[in-house]
Amino acid sequence: MASLSLRGVTVNFPFPPYDCQKDYMDRVLQCLQQKENGVLESPTGTGKTLCLLCAALAWRENFRDTISARKIAERVKGEVLFPDTPLSSWGTAATDGDKPVHYSDIPKIIYASRTHSQLAQVVGELRRTSYRPKVCVLGSRDQLCINQEVMRQESNHVKVHMCRGKVSTRSCHFYNNVEESSTDKDLASSILDVEDLVKFGTKQKVCPYYLSRSLKQQADLIFMPYNYLLDPKSRRAHNIELGGAVVIFDEAHNLEKTCEESSSFDLTPYDVASAITAVDRLLVEQAKPTGGGEFSAEDLNVESLNAGLKLDVKDLANIKQILLDLEAAIDAYDLLTDRGLTKPGIFIYELLERAHLTYRTKAAVLEALDQIMGYLSGQPGIFFNTSGLQKLSDIIQLVFSGEPSQEDEQKQMESNSAHFKVHIHQDSSRNKKKQSSDPWTSSSSKKQGNILSYWCFSPGFSMLDLKKQDVRCIILTSGTLSPLSSFTSEMRIPFPVSLENGHVIERDQIFVSVVPRGPDGVLLSSAFDRRFLPENMSSLGNTVANISRVVPHGLLAFFPSFPLMEKTLDFWKAHGHADRIQSVKPMFVEPKGSGSFSEVIDGYYNKVNEPASKGGSFFAVCRGKASEGLDFADAFSRGVIITGLPFPPKMDPRVILKMQFLDEMSRAKAPGVRYLLGQEWYRQQAFRAVNQAIGRVIRHKEDYGAIFLCDQRFRNADARASLPSWVKPHVRIYDNFGNVVRDVSQFFRVAQKLRPVVQKTGAGESCTAPAWAPQTPSCSSSQSSCAQKAKALDAHLPSLKRRKLCEQSGGGGMARICLDYEREVREGPRRPASLLDALEREDGCRGDDGAAAQEKTSRLSTRSLQHDKRMEDELRGGKRKIKLIQHQEQSRSEDLSEEDKTVRAKLFLADMKKSLSKVTFDRVVQALQTYKKTDELDALLTRTAVLTEDANTHRLFRGFYQFVRPHHKQRFDERCEALTGQGCGYKPEHSLSKDQKKAVLLQSGTTAGSSSSPEQKKQLKPGCVSAAERPPTGGGASSSPRSQMDTQQLNGGGRHLSQRGLKEPQAGSSDKNQNQNQNRSSFVADVKKALGAEACALLLQAISSYKKTDDYEKLLTTAVSLLTERDQNLQLLIRFNLFIRPHHKQKFKELLDGLLGEEVSSRGEPEQSSASPKTQSKISSFFTETQKK
Repeated sequence: MASLSLRGVTVNFPFPPYDCQKDYMDRVLQCLQQKENGVLESPTGTGKTLCLLCAALAWRENFRDTISARKIAERVKGEVLFPDTPLSSWGTAATDGDKPVHYSDIPKIIYASRTHSQLAQVVGELRRTSYRPKVCVLGSRDQLCINQEVMRQESNHVKVHMCRGKVSTRSCHFYNNVEESSTDKDLASSILDVEDLVKFGTKQKVCPYYLSRSLKQQADLIFMPYNYLLDPKSRRAHNIELGGAVVIFDEAHNLEKTCEESSSFDLTPYDVASAITAVDRLLVEQAKPTGGGEFSAEDLNVESLNAGLKLDVKDLANIKQILLDLEAAIDAYDLLTDRGLTKPGIFIYELLERAHLTYRTKAAVLEALDQIMGYLSGQPGIFFNTSGLQKLSDIIQLVFSGEPSQEDEQKQMESNSAHFKVHIHQDSSRNKKKQSSDPWTSSSSKKQGNILSYWCFSPGFSMLDLKKQDVRCIILTSGTLSPLSSFTSEMRIPFPVSLENGHVIERDQIFVSVVPRGPDGVLLSSAFDRRFLPENMSSLGNTVANISRVVPHGLLAFFPSFPLMEKTLDFWKAHGHADRIQSVKPMFVEPKGSGSFSEVIDGYYNKVNEPASKGGSFFAVCRGKASEGLDFADAFSRGVIITGLPFPPKMDPRVILKMQFLDEMSRAKAPGVRYLLGQEWYRQQAFRAVNQAIGRVIRHKEDYGAIFLCDQRFRNADARASLPSWVKPHVRIYDNFGNVVRDVSQFFRVAQKLRPVVQKTGAGESCTAPAWAPQTPSCSSSQSSCAQKAKALDAHLPSLKRRKLCEQSGGGGMARICLDYEREVREGPRRPASLLDALEREDGCRGDDGAAAQEKTSRLSTRSLQHDKRMEDELRGGKRKIKLIQHQEQSRSEDLSEEDKTVRAKLFLADMKKSLSKVTFDRVVQALQTYKKTDELDALLTRTAVLTEDANTHRLFRGFYQFVRPHHKQRFDERCEALTGQGCGYKPEHSLSKDQKKAVLLQSGTTAGSSSSPEQKKQLKPGCVSAAERPPTGGGASSSPRSQMDTQQLNGGGRHLSQRGLKEPQAGSSDKNQNQNQNRSSFVADVKKALGAEACALLLQAISSYKKTDDYEKLLTTAVSLLTERDQNLQLLIRFNLFIRPHHKQKFKELLDGLLGEEVSSRGEPEQSSASPKTQSKISSFFTETQKK
């Protein structure tokens, strides 16, 4: 626990705070001490919630200490009790001149957020602190009521009235236990969220709803949703007292919309008709004799009798007449167009006056409506739809707010309606469908009519009302509020304190790219005229599919709207793009309704957590649930794709009127108030939604991820200027999609080595820590494993230069990793010498066994020393004649005994069974059995082609070489190299049958016996010559065993064996060139077959241009656009390595690494890249290129 002093207040913080956190807490204390409103922006992942809680609660404790100090000072009357600690130092900074005399003067802290799920996260953060205030969470009956009879009601207002009826008659036993439980000391000292409160109420048989209201009276810190504060009706219903309170709005980027919606309404024909129907039923009941009929005295229970209707038939008839007149006034307007009719806000009073609704009749009508709703909801066993009556009651309270005198009525009405517009428009088909599906509606409620809308266009209306409640100060905070000046101007109240905080991450933790074109070169745009073009949706699908291969673990993709997402996903399903994405990262789609959202998001989390999976992809919309408040930390969001700009619907009447309202206010130029222009507001709405979605990618200091802005409009400078301040410095614009893949794959290789990933476990096994807190690279990895992962890092990496070697926080031992890395010997990779060697290496990698690792290190070190010794001899200038001899061991592929072959085959099949699914394994084994019967190689190749689709199973495809018959070996090897980029080690003697081998061996033995001495009688492979047969090269060479260098011992037969020391040309070099030409011809034929003649001609033209100009970027653009549209074409892209020149091969390999999601080999050809010397690592060169850009 860290303790720091800010503005004279001691703040206890769970961890040593960052500088940005100190700045944030300092601003919070400034607001509290100076009674000033503040707007504070701090990016997601900087711990703003924890800072807010710690600073506010520390200030409150200091405030209490001030009162204690003054009370003691009054008692002792100047006597010195503590010479070293004067009373003047006890908390005087907290009040800044206030002179409270009672503990009841200590301000309450009211903490509001948009949803209860967000509040639950805040409560979780509070539990991490050392502060234990009295806490209360307010919720609705929907969330807190546990009375099953009440909860069975479908309508919310029916629940309200039924609950009130039971409370008034004390017939709810849960409510009757509230008074006793509210004095429970353990409950008062506990920090409970809504879910905890419901559990407590269920266990103790006490009503959580009224219990929370009881706890509110003594609470120091009260949590509630926005609308409880902003809606005057809700404030009255929950009896929320704001006098002297500190009001905090978290996630305040939604505040503007919430303020406007809480002060607006839409009265539909359905609402009016259902209200008329309810009053009609009550009139019929009142007209019937008491002793008989449907509602007899025996049918009424005690509640309905006590809640008896105090209205006579005349009063009911008056209410019905008001409703009929209101309906007639609204429907009196003949609307010829869909745009409707718009009037100034004050017109609402003229319209309602036609229905006899005025300030003078307000009180009587509200009382009558409340009586009717209470009576109808108390009827046993019968449901009365009173939603229309409730809507009318809410409208009257909103429109006729205040209690003006008769002289001031006009002024009050003008003030109330200054920021409103009245809009009358035809009922939409959606509402008509909703009405007709309601079995309780009468025929009158199903007729078409007009909708009366009364819309607020200034959030300042609600904020001014809040300010009038005499609050101490209002603090607005979020991760996406910029630009602050326009945001605060909308609120219409002053905000003297402001802050735009930076982020806590390093530049190597974030990758931001503008992707204006897809792999096929088509411009990406969600603009109205392009969003549904087939080529645009297809290019976006290819873009997402390729990005899903590069980004590890979880990937989020945000669309501007639900209709656009649905139509795009349907297109992808119909044209195969969805299958490509699904094969790499299973797709999860955000549902429109809230009912199934938890199930979908849990499925995504579980898929990403699966150790064997490559992650998952989650498709959502900006402004949706996934973009607001959900925590996609670490592996759950390594990448965020923004598929377009989510502008509000431009033809929506509310959007049009909002823009007109702002333009009108800007032209009016009220003194001291600056309004946005309508177009400025329109743009801000889009970018605030984008910025909120972008915030899902970085959730704490050690997190990292990539952002892809896939809309060509992000290339504009003004669009990039609207991005968050912590994102703007890292934005890079790409004209070539291939470069995006290359750079982002390199970014993730760097990030994963700097910050090793925790091994994926089940959700219950994951390590837990504060979301933003300093974290170690891994919960379980040792320093040695971290050093192994850091082996490819360069010592001069800029981000590592800034790290102190002795630092104890943040890096989690990174300094020692770097030191270990510098001490380690760089060792080159070694190809497996045989199938069994490969299997042993694979098992060793999976098990990470210490002994195996040590043996591997020893083996690598031995080969490295042998290679270094040979190179040293060459550099000395002495041209030693190397005598090539045949290896003493028998050839692996031709001289193994039948027993050895059987063992090797069993091991191979066991490995294949472990690596493949049961269906694929059975299919491959069946293909092998069929081949043995029919001897048809083409059928075997076709059925085992599934092994060439994934780089992880290429080794299994090559393993089939041992089962192929001799006359097919050469053809299988060529096909293998074409499909996987690496052959099976074919040699001409592999095509010989057993009898032919014996004849060759016999002939070789005879020849050797006639021309060589006995010790030179060795078995020679075709194409090899003995040292005795070679012509002299000058400078006598020793023929002793010491001078005989074993090629198998040098490098295991690897393709990187250098023969530069030999003067004579290598046998078989012409064959290699011939094979290469055959491979290229085969590649062109396969491209023509897969893509068509036109696409093949484009590719050949690009290759021809590349040979002349050496323009790699242009070649890559064409190749990527043609060869990544379908998954099956990725093998063609891998084989395209045949045409890449040596100095570009490294870049091309990095591109393939990114697309395949893992390291790939150089595809059968030696790497001769001269792009950078060995002393420069890939990571260092990557950052150098980034800085140049």
